[in-house]
Amino acid sequence: MKTALLNGLKNISIKTKPDPVIRNETDVLIRTKAVGICGSDIHYYKNGKIGDQVIKFPYRIGHECSGLVERTGLKVKSLKAGDRVVIDPAISCGYCDQCRLGRNHTCRELVFMGCPDEQEGALAELLVVPEKCCYSLPKSISFFQGALVEPISIGNYSIKMVQHLKLNSVGILGAGPIGLSVLLNAKYSNIKRVYMTDKINNRINFAKNLGVYWVGNPVTTDIIKEIRSEEPLLLDAVFECCGDQDALDQAVDLLKPGGQLIIIGIPAIDRISLDISKLRRKEISIYNIRRQNNCMNSAIEMILNNLTLINSWITHLFPLNRINEAFDLVADYRDNVIKAMVEFD
Repeated sequence: MKTALLNGLKNISIKTKPDPVIRNETDVLIRTKAVGICGSDIHYYKNGKIGDQVIKFPYRIGHECSGLVERTGLKVKSLKAGDRVVIDPAISCGYCDQCRLGRNHTCRELVFMGCPDEQEGALAELLVVPEKCCYSLPKSISFFQGALVEPISIGNYSIKMVQHLKLNSVGILGAGPIGLSVLLNAKYSNIKRVYMTDKINNRINFAKNLGVYWVGNPVTTDIIKEIRSEEPLLLDAVFECCGDQDALDQAVDLLKPGGQLIIIGIPAIDRISLDISKLRRKEISIYNIRRQNNCMNSAIEMILNNLTLINSWITHLFPLNRINEAFDLVADYRDNVIKAMVEFD
């Protein structure tokens, strides 16, 4: 099979590798059809690491994927050859204390596709994954839309984390795919006023066309002043979706006393800082989001109800032999990219 290997910083090559084989009776062999390029993939592409997760080259990254069932293990009951599926890239053990508590996403033995020393990524023609990681993809959802199920599930989970609170006004800092996923889920939660920011004007305009209450570019606009003029009491919650220190500082300033800071973005640096005096005086609660937990089906349903909208997020398609071009485009935010996909034959 053909596979894309990250050989060094900003260097991916196409190699031919042996086809993977089913070793466990509950495994499924998938023929990959589409893989989305995620911000975490770009961290590995540009920096070779995320925090203490350091790549040993060569390595295969990628985790947002959909495909067709090619073959199943003897004990697989829910799938058969030819079924269309989207893959949850997180493989939990099902037995540890976290799994027993329903926190599969923080499983003690979690293996995540495309993470160093865990499981090689989705950028290959064939993948073997456990049956429990495969979700049926309705025929009305394209494989490219299907590859967006995983990032949309993160937005779904992020909103669910604070859904027990009465949220009237929220901020979303970062209008990339994860920020847009939070926005989509916020709209379904009937949050009345969403304030969204990004440093890229195209993304600001894209969000504006989706009906966001207020949008602004922090490079050219005093967003604290502008949002405060709209919300004198400040915001109930802020979702930080870009992994940027300035955005974290802005989030703290935008929150009302008793507000909620939800950290979703992955910083390029190993440490961030927050003004503890402001956090303490406002009694701000902080939620860290670790991917998603049991939200894949909710994300599929959300895509089903928003097919045209979701399709507009997919701005670029690349064949596997142009994968370096695809990663460079996303890494440099070129050509008004929102979401780029790698297409498999």
